[in-house]
Amino acid sequence: MRLKLTDKLMLMILSAGIFLSVIDIFIVNVAIPSIKKGVHGTDTHMQLVIALYLLGYAVFLLAGGKLGDVYGKKNVYVTGMILFTIASGCCGFAQTAWQLNVARLFQGISAAFMVPQGIAYIQVLFNDPKQRTRAFGIYGSIAGTASVIGQLLGGILPDMTLIDESWRLVFLINLPIGFISAALAIKFLPQHKVIQSARFDFSGSMLLTIALTGLVLPIILGRELNWPLWSLILLAFSVILLFVFVYIQKRKQTTGRHPLINFELFAFKDFRIGLYASVCYFLVQDTYFLINTVLMQTGFGLSSSMTGMFFVVQGLGYMSASLTSVRFVALHGKNVLLTGIIIMVVSLAFHILILRTAQINLFVLIPTLFLYGVGCGTVLPSLLSVSLKNIPPEFAGAASGTYATCQQIAIALGIGILGGLFYDLLGSQHTIGDFSSAYRITSLINMMLLLVVGVLVLFLPKTQQTCLCAQHSFGLPGK
Repeated sequence: MRLKLTDKLMLMILSAGIFLSVIDIFIVNVAIPSIKKGVHGTDTHMQLVIALYLLGYAVFLLAGGKLGDVYGKKNVYVTGMILFTIASGCCGFAQTAWQLNVARLFQGISAAFMVPQGIAYIQVLFNDPKQRTRAFGIYGSIAGTASVIGQLLGGILPDMTLIDESWRLVFLINLPIGFISAALAIKFLPQHKVIQSARFDFSGSMLLTIALTGLVLPIILGRELNWPLWSLILLAFSVILLFVFVYIQKRKQTTGRHPLINFELFAFKDFRIGLYASVCYFLVQDTYFLINTVLMQTGFGLSSSMTGMFFVVQGLGYMSASLTSVRFVALHGKNVLLTGIIIMVVSLAFHILILRTAQINLFVLIPTLFLYGVGCGTVLPSLLSVSLKNIPPEFAGAASGTYATCQQIAIALGIGILGGLFYDLLGSQHTIGDFSSAYRITSLINMMLLLVVGVLVLFLPKTQQTCLCAQHSFGLPGK
């Protein structure tokens, strides 16, 4: 069933939010070396450029959905879009690494306000199930396209000569898209009815923010500062706060209040195992981009544009596999996931063999990158579907929000822990041998984490069915 012209306009406006939030992950991944040089930053600063965006997104994602219920989805969507665009401008005009990182944190927070409203709006605007399925399919494909475009632009823009410091275009490109999208949303999006009974858990949101910030920052900063006492104390304190958060959230649920996280979800075995597997998978996801970008550009001296082209190959592999993998899950269950994991592990083994010196055989590297993308595209959408397959419709929103939050936290921790390990192994000399050794060891750990994902998948039931609950999480970052 085709969508009407007005429906297409609405979908275009709503898709702008997910497009901007996804593209700003991948565009930065490829442009990291140029950004580092532009703001005279350190390796730690560059880890934070990625991690703080993800942290802000993760912490406020659950809250963002509830804010739409309390204050109206249109109001929150437009506000999130405007704040995201302003934060992008602050990133583009940042003069120091810390200015950039603060702006990146606010970019992530505003994305967390923006994205859930788009997903919820689709459910409201498209009443017909066939139209809604088609709308979610378009929405998800736009998110996938954004990941590929982001990798391409992240490579090309820093090499352009339009302005003196072309890395700034990586962020400034958001300004026209953001402001035009906000104006269109103000004019054309209908007001959504405010849910009077909805309550926003401010205390839970603040506690989770403090706990996760206290966890991620010491992991990243501690390495560069040789692990001062304060970093270890903060780490321990943040772990305690996480336990306190879980305890308080459970108490709120048993007393009939409105917690951020619905712990009834963890009674579903598939969701629980799928969530553990997803955490292990996403520890690897963006670490892969970080270490490959640094190796190719800083280690081997490849241009930003060339690196971006390589990642586009990987992205095309992802998109081609993701379009078909979910269908196969309904027929072949967890065997599809296991196949994708094997493809990724084998591909990483080839990465290690190929990327040992700057003398790269393109005829071997390009198929290897594409193969890795195929593995990602086979695992990621299928893992989401499997995790949510038995969730009742009334829990679908909470399940997808919890899943997405854990996903972003895992990516941020992966950047901090595995990215930090890579820089530690790299040392201070930065010879090609050092780069190859650090890359090899970090990639081997990534392979082991993927094998853990495979083991967890084995505990899932054999019979799988793709659930419409997965539609709630279309387009979430981290592809």
